[in-house]
Amino acid sequence: MKETLTIYDNGIFARHETFCPRYGWLKKGFDGIVGHNGFPKDPKIFDSPVAIEKLGVGKNMVRSIRFWCLAFKVLEPAEKQKKFKIGGPLRGSQFGKALLSNTDGWDPYLEDIGSLWLLHWNLFVPPIISSAWSIALNVGDIGTFSIQELGHVINEHRGAIDSLKRYSNTSIEKDASCFMRMYAPPLSSVADEIECPFTYLELLQHSGQKNSFRFNLGNKPSLPNEILMAACFSYTNFFHSYSNSISLNKLTYGQNSPGVVFKLSESEIGNRIEKAIGKIDGVDFIESYGSRQLSFDTSPNELFWSTLNRYYK
Repeated sequence: MKETLTIYDNGIFARHETFCPRYGWLKKGFDGIVGHNGFPKDPKIFDSPVAIEKLGVGKNMVRSIRFWCLAFKVLEPAEKQKKFKIGGPLRGSQFGKALLSNTDGWDPYLEDIGSLWLLHWNLFVPPIISSAWSIALNVGDIGTFSIQELGHVINEHRGAIDSLKRYSNTSIEKDASCFMRMYAPPLSSVADEIECPFTYLELLQHSGQKNSFRFNLGNKPSLPNEILMAACFSYTNFFHSYSNSISLNKLTYGQNSPGVVFKLSESEIGNRIEKAIGKIDGVDFIESYGSRQLSFDTSPNELFWSTLNRYYK
């Protein structure tokens, strides 16, 4: 399908400098760009020769913070680009301002685990620059796997995507390692991943074999229903914007769908939609031609924002 290939047009590998996103990094990068908490506004802070001093981290970490702020969509290029690139002046995105602003941000210091789920979701909406994350979650149930095996799977699938063919196997291995450390429960109390908040999502679990993991296909009790609904509206807006309805099947199994990204079953998503639907105006969950569908009276983009405003405020 055309959409399968085009969502990776901006894709890149291994620009995180091997670092998982750490506590405080997104807020620090956002504040440095927009001017908060003692930072003067500086759209080029990441390219500044004194970025290390300003942000208080090492050179490689400066580059990593920039990558993650762009990947999670809290920052965006300040100027129009023909093709997405990491460098250049940046600005706070609409999403970044809504989530991280000091004055009226939803959750500036990411104290609500729902915010971590929302950020995780944002890795999978265009422009998708964390290509390995998208490929890893979309290849289906690959059973138990090590870092090397995950790297092999990512390498195998990116071979069909022209925009990703230029990268080396080493870059793929770095992404596979970062992915595992970002979501797997830490093996050591002194490991770097202890500083990565996304381990709390419990998307990966130990398989029982040494250095081997599997995706957690359970119900995700820490994922709020409102965040799931916002993801359903976001998915429809980006991938099915031509329609005023979307099937439960697509929400579960479509590429980069909520079911794929959150690793939820069709029945679990259906149950959660039924519980949440009564609080959202202009949305119905109906049976149509033997298929359960979400139907909208207003645009899915408006529903995305109104659902999150209601959840946080």
